[in-house]
Amino acid sequence: MLLNVYEALHGYFGDLHWWPGDSPFEVIVGAILTQNTAWKNVEAAIGCLKAEELLHPAKLRRLDDQHLADLIRPAGYYRVKTKRLKAFLNFLNQDCQDDLNTLFADDLWVLRKRLLSVHGIGEETADSILLYAGGKPVFVVDAYTRRIMQRHRLVSDKARYADIQTLFMNDLPRSAPLYNQYHALLVNTGKQFCRKQNPRCESCPLQSFL
Repeated sequence: MLLNVYEALHGYFGDLHWWPGDSPFEVIVGAILTQNTAWKNVEAAIGCLKAEELLHPAKLRRLDDQHLADLIRPAGYYRVKTKRLKAFLNFLNQDCQDDLNTLFADDLWVLRKRLLSVHGIGEETADSILLYAGGKPVFVVDAYTRRIMQRHRLVSDKARYADIQTLFMNDLPRSAPLYNQYHALLVNTGKQFCRKQNPRCESCPLQSFL
């Protein structure tokens, strides 16, 4: 069933090449900044960091908190996100000496548990880091995924994050590229068709699955 959904969406949208970023570290910063905001705001914040050539773990970690907050202001909740970024940067330094290769060399589920212990990193953020920056085969569940799955009665309204993730990972091949593209397809479907208000069900590529 889930492969049929994938094929319908892939046929409509094509390859989406998500997540945008020039480096794994930029992807990680984006995953933290995108919490509770639109991606265009994250792009603006990352643009500010790039303009000052600060997209490096050591440079960001040494940066004054107020300066960092000012730079990421476009992403919203900038003081909270400053603390979350600094928490991750301290973790990366203490555990891996700022080396992402060392970070991602760890076992998927061991590393996921370690990431979840970092202040401000929840399941969706951890899995986005693992999948998009680390190339690990773990499925990311977000609000769009939940909404689409619930509206098509593939999960209950009470389904937990882990329930939805397990459904995808048990039903699909363990493939990071597949999970990457599938999540991007669901995000685009949620934005364009399966909207929270005024959904466009009549023109949705998944109309036949209703």
